[in-house]
Amino acid sequence: MTTGTEAPRIALDPFVTDLDGESAALRAAGPLAAVELPGGVPVWAVTHHAEARALLTDPRLVKDINVWGAWRRGEIPADWPLIGLANPGRSMLTVDGADHRRLRGLVAQALTPRRVERMRERIEKLTGDLLDALPADGSTVDLKAAFAYPLPMYVVADLMGIEEARLPRLKVLFEKFFSTQTPPQEVVATLTELAEIMAATVAAKRAAPGDDLTSALVLASEDGDRLTDEEIVSTLQLMVAAGHETTISLIVNAVVNLSTHPVQRALVLSGQAGWPAVIEETLRYSTPTSHVLIRFATEDVPVGDRVIPAGDALIVSYGAIGRDENAHGPTAGEFDVTRETRNRHISFGHGPHVCPGAALSRLEAGVALPALYERFPGLELAVPASELRNKPVVTQNDLFELPVRLRP
Repeated sequence: MTTGTEAPRIALDPFVTDLDGESAALRAAGPLAAVELPGGVPVWAVTHHAEARALLTDPRLVKDINVWGAWRRGEIPADWPLIGLANPGRSMLTVDGADHRRLRGLVAQALTPRRVERMRERIEKLTGDLLDALPADGSTVDLKAAFAYPLPMYVVADLMGIEEARLPRLKVLFEKFFSTQTPPQEVVATLTELAEIMAATVAAKRAAPGDDLTSALVLASEDGDRLTDEEIVSTLQLMVAAGHETTISLIVNAVVNLSTHPVQRALVLSGQAGWPAVIEETLRYSTPTSHVLIRFATEDVPVGDRVIPAGDALIVSYGAIGRDENAHGPTAGEFDVTRETRNRHISFGHGPHVCPGAALSRLEAGVALPALYERFPGLELAVPASELRNKPVVTQNDLFELPVRLRP
């Protein structure tokens, strides 16, 4: 078996110039690939479906950053651009075992299926308003900026009770939060300002609770146990970040997939395939999350013919996993809304840390996409797909823009 010092490392491109090619290289390296994150940080990446499912439920891999040897040795600087994703504060994302069950249980009290379903009417209203504002004369419009971004951002702000006036600033801050190109001198300031905005929201809801998720988190309790302000702030930031970024990419990627696969698009618009199939196949084929950071090995963990040594870090490479032929057959690299395994993906995670907002993301896409194509069935890309560019974000499959022409 090989360890990290013996295996050649694949350096993830901080500018994400060829995500599909990079994901293919990671899959070809085997189920466990030796990887270098931007900034020269060595980690392991799980790249195959079956192995990912196993590792995501393996208790030897934990979220406690203090297990990470490189962190303990002071090799990870405080201004590393990805530090906010590796060490985002105390929330259900960063703890395990009893602590995780406690935090997730309290969050589950607030994010109920009923609360999510109550958002449907608001999502439908927002979708209609945004579509009304789009030009229908065949001129070019950035569909991401005009539709795919504002919809989930307004939804998550409504859900969490965040003041709408804060959204423009949050957009800037989250772009810096996710980017590999944020200058080191801005990293700590960005994290600090995000925490301050979330803390102000929590304080306002503690003083005057409303019908929103932040108020529900403040009030949630189990046997007298309540979330601390630190836990609520970290959870709020986590849910706002994940709650809008994932859905933006899901909507954008679905439009790109349908635009570049006319046979599949015809199946959908003719009613031969449903929108849930589009959503699930998009989640599999072009998963919104490219890589999730980070888990840490408490002991040596064998994976195939390699070993994650104790103290090493693991990322989950969902972009590679979604097209694993072992899970989806020899056509895994094709977009096919009739695929029988389209629901087998794990793009929202697996195991105890599965994304709690998956139902909301599916609901938003399930409202937005059919409404978009009902209004503009002649929608087409305004540039060749080869000209679409990913933002410098290694964790998200996130385009700079989506230029389209809209025709009724």
